[in-house]
Amino acid sequence: MKAIINVSLKEGVLDPQGKAAHHALGSLGFDNVTDVRIGKQIVVTLDAADRAQAEKELDDMAQTLLANTVIEDYTIEIVG
Repeated sequence: MKAIINVSLKEGVLDPQGKAAHHALGSLGFDNVTDVRIGKQIVVTLDAADRAQAEKELDDMAQTLLANTVIEDYTIEIVG
């Protein structure tokens, strides 16, 4: 089973990398961009008995290691 975990900074948490990308895009003429936030995407392939077990394990992975839940949010999408 394959899943995608998207991790992003919570609203209100400063994102200096996103701010730099936003500035660079403006410098390149992309003036209609109002905000940029940078995150990460983690693709996990696992051998789970069923979808419910996979969702539980993926959530545990995100909570334990893959996301810093103090400053980051995450979503999980099972894709195959």
